Amino acid sequence: MTTQTPDDDTIDFGYQRVPRGEKAARVGEVFRSVAGRYDLMNDLMSAGLHRLWKRQTVAMARLRPGQRVLDLAAGTGDLVELMAPKVGREGQVVMTDINEAMLTEGRNRLIDAGWLRPIDHAQVNAEHLPFASGSFDRVTIAFGLRNVTDKEQALREMRRVLKPGGFALVLEFSQLYIKALRPVYDAYSFQVLPRMGKLVTNDADSYRYLAESIRMHPDQATLRDMMLGAGLEDCDYTNMSGGVVAIHRGYRY
Repeated sequence: MTTQTPDDDTIDFGYQRVPRGEKAARVGEVFRSVAGRYDLMNDLMSAGLHRLWKRQTVAMARLRPGQRVLDLAAGTGDLVELMAPKVGREGQVVMTDINEAMLTEGRNRLIDAGWLRPIDHAQVNAEHLPFASGSFDRVTIAFGLRNVTDKEQALREMRRVLKPGGFALVLEFSQLYIKALRPVYDAYSFQVLPRMGKLVTNDADSYRYLAESIRMHPDQATLRDMMLGAGLEDCDYTNMSGGVVAIHRGYRY
């Protein structure tokens, strides 16, 4: 994992270094390319495990009827679809993404599934949320934080829009702690995934970037400390699948 120095105006885009102002556009190109088959690829490359990881995240949210939830980088709306029944018609789930192709794909999928209320949609940048402070009981982001240019700023914004007593949940790929499995995991990530991406989406480069972005993302303890630095409290994390993913949680008091 590389680190940003104060006089360095570049940032990681996978294993490349690019100008900070270009990362969001490059990430946007990746997700516009794969939006149409994003769900299919998620099922294939995780053998369906991503659905279990997301269900565990929603279970940890402990949602109640009437609560307001903000889902960032919502993609095709997997978390939103799980959370909507829990907050009920009197609650609200705001489904957001910075990428118009992903947001449109998710919005259309949920409408086709019969979901209108309590879901709202907005195209937003996680670093600059257009919501009042203290607006939401929960803020969630699944597999999106590693693609954000300024992760610390996004975490500060997540804290800002939480109500006192609310908490944020971050589901993200993390560091595999079973060292004996790392060579197998690396071979799968850098050999199999790009070939699968080429076959299914005709785009190997996007899935090569996704594999690289996972390796560049902060590990479990580092992300926990970043959340603390953003003002969230009682931050902890739960490893899943040997640390392939982790669910981080942080409160606003």
